[in-house]
Amino acid sequence: MSAHQRPLTGSVAVVAGATRGAGRGIARGLGEAGATVYCTGRSTTGNPSPYKRKETIDETAEQIRDAGGNAISVRVDHTVESEVEALFKRVVKEQGGLDVLVNSIAGEDPRGSMSQWCSFWKTKLDDAELTFRQSLLSHIITAKHAVPCMIEKKRGLIVEVSENDGLGAGGNPITQTVKLALKSLALNLAAELRPYSVSVVSVTPGFLRSETMLERFRVTEANWRDGGKKDKNFLESETPLFLGRGVAALAADPATIEQSGMLFSSWELGRKYGLTDADGNRPDWGAHTIDFSGHPKSLIDLLRIGSDMQIRWLQKLTANAEILRKKLPESAAR
Repeated sequence: MSAHQRPLTGSVAVVAGATRGAGRGIARGLGEAGATVYCTGRSTTGNPSPYKRKETIDETAEQIRDAGGNAISVRVDHTVESEVEALFKRVVKEQGGLDVLVNSIAGEDPRGSMSQWCSFWKTKLDDAELTFRQSLLSHIITAKHAVPCMIEKKRGLIVEVSENDGLGAGGNPITQTVKLALKSLALNLAAELRPYSVSVVSVTPGFLRSETMLERFRVTEANWRDGGKKDKNFLESETPLFLGRGVAALAADPATIEQSGMLFSSWELGRKYGLTDADGNRPDWGAHTIDFSGHPKSLIDLLRIGSDMQIRWLQKLTANAEILRKKLPESAAR
């Protein structure tokens, strides 16, 4: 890749939750674009997280370096504020600053709350508080300690990784609350950081062909299309790198500040920046006609009712925001 194809050369990024899935893909995408990437998380070689998955941040960093990039793996528990604070002190000491933070911590929890698909009243809440701490509070802690690095230089990008390009996501109230809260967190941070020229966005992948999803379909990246025999929608899936390339394009675009606070999908970024996935194709989940034949009627009814309610809810919020905006003075007194 030539210099003009590495627009993030000289930039420094921290990808929190770079062990696997979207986090790993984004770390790779940023490294591919020339950024020095700190890959953080709890799973290191010989010391896995409580999830007991085989993927590690060391492996992610190695993949970036093997592709010609620069990456450093640092074990951090992002629910422990002292560890997060130490991370950013180290980054500033070693690199002189921070340009990009990606929060992709605990996007999935294979052990409990995040993996449930059930009715609200049947949800098991045994580890709900732990889930909120790992999947939501960790993002707030991490952003808190990254922001001063960016405010000082009046530039930077914070990316919150969520799920779905609407309000709904997940199959239980724990997951739904987390995923919606991350989008709201990006929106609120964007408003507060706009005077400092720091952009904040949330992003979502399409049908993500993560390590976990490949296992679920009993395929590998080499023969992933065989999964289409089980679910036709899988043929429109994407690797985590596709979202990573989208995030890298956002980080390199000086106009991103004008879109701060927004929610971007991988397919939207693919169209906007002319991106392709690892195989050279451009998956587009947004344009895909979803095959619902394998879904129960109750779920389809829920999605339809929920979509109608979201439309009315957003229309009401828009009207409320417009009323407030008209009442606000153009220049606040100091």
